[in-house]
Amino acid sequence: MDILERIKEQVTANPVIIYMKGTPKMPQCGFSSRAAQALQACGIPFAYVNVLADEEILVNLPRFANWPTFPQIYVKGELIGGCDITLELHQKGELKQMLEQAVV
Repeated sequence: MDILERIKEQVTANPVIIYMKGTPKMPQCGFSSRAAQALQACGIPFAYVNVLADEEILVNLPRFANWPTFPQIYVKGELIGGCDITLELHQKGELKQMLEQAVV
């Protein structure tokens, strides 16, 4: 399977997914850590992909949605953004609502 097809499958198969450096329990970058913490604080289950463990995704994910940095958070198949946008949505109380709607 082509890597972009594999990414698309992951993004559409999971209502909420974060592509991050490390894992939610063992993040390997501050931005990934803060974004994962914001998702965890919402109490909604989410999937994750450790981009450091999959070089194909690390190299190709930036061109999938034309977003050059990590983490990348997708909700219902759409990129919502990276760390800053996720934290802003969380602070406004909008992230939890968005995630709840995604898993219904």
